[in-house]
Amino acid sequence: MRDEYDFSKARKNPYAGRLKQRVTIRLDGPTVEYFKGLAEETGIPYQTLINLYLRECAEEKKRPTLEWPPEGVGAR
Repeated sequence: MRDEYDFSKARKNPYAGRLKQRVTIRLDGPTVEYFKGLAEETGIPYQTLINLYLRECAEEKKRPTLEWPPEGVGAR
């Protein structure tokens, strides 16, 4: 290993903008099971399928339905 390296001719990583960001997200069981089922059918990891779907929503500027079920229904 060298003591010093010359980075004067280095260039920025052209893929740096495509890097993914790690986040923690809580999803309900049926949603995870749905994407795991799709993963089995397609051979694509379920996390990748979730990311693809969310990216599609963002690109198409889809908005979620903001109607919540009555209190106590579906709560855990």
